[in-house]
Amino acid sequence: MLNMRASVRGASQHWLQAEMKKYPLFAGVVLVTLVLDQLTKVYFERNYALGQFKVLIENHLYLTHVRNPGAAFGIFADSAWRLPFFLTVALVAVVGIIWYMRTLPASATWMHLSLGLILGGAVGNVIDRVRLGEVIDFVGVHWYQYHWPAFNVADSAICVGVAILLIVSLREELALRRQRKAERQD
Repeated sequence: MLNMRASVRGASQHWLQAEMKKYPLFAGVVLVTLVLDQLTKVYFERNYALGQFKVLIENHLYLTHVRNPGAAFGIFADSAWRLPFFLTVALVAVVGIIWYMRTLPASATWMHLSLGLILGGAVGNVIDRVRLGEVIDFVGVHWYQYHWPAFNVADSAICVGVAILLIVSLREELALRRQRKAERQD
C-alpha cells in the first residue's frame, strides 16, 4: 500500500511538472509570486514585531506586521472551521485553475499571466494558513482616518490577476459581440 501511494504521488508530481513545462509563463509567474510572497512574509516576521509599523507616506502608506486569521477584512476570523474551509476553497481553486489552464491555447498569454498570479497568491496564503493558522499581512494603505485592511504580496497578486482576467474576458466578450453583430448585418 505504501509503495502504491509513493508511485501515485510520484506520477502526480511527474504529471504536474510535465504540465508546467507546457506553460512556462504560467509556471514562472506562479513561482515568482510564491517566492516573493514567502520572502517578504519571512522578512516582516523576522524584522518587525507584531503590530510594529513604519510610515512610508504620511496619511497614506505604511509597512507593518499583522496577522489575519480570517479572509478579506477578517471574515471568519473567529470561526472554528476557518482552516478546513480555507484549505478546501484553495484546493478547489488550484484544481480549477490547473484544469482551466489545460483548456487554454498557448497563445493566451494574458490568461496565463492572470491565472499564474491568482494561483501563486492562493498558494502563498495557504502556506501561511498551514504553517501559522493565519496569514501575515504587512502593507497598510489609508487616506487619513480611512484605513484599508493590511495586505501582502499574495493578496496583491490575486487582485491583479483577477483584474487582468476580468479585462481579458470583457475584451473577448465585446469582440465576440461585435463579430456576431457584423455577421447579422451581412
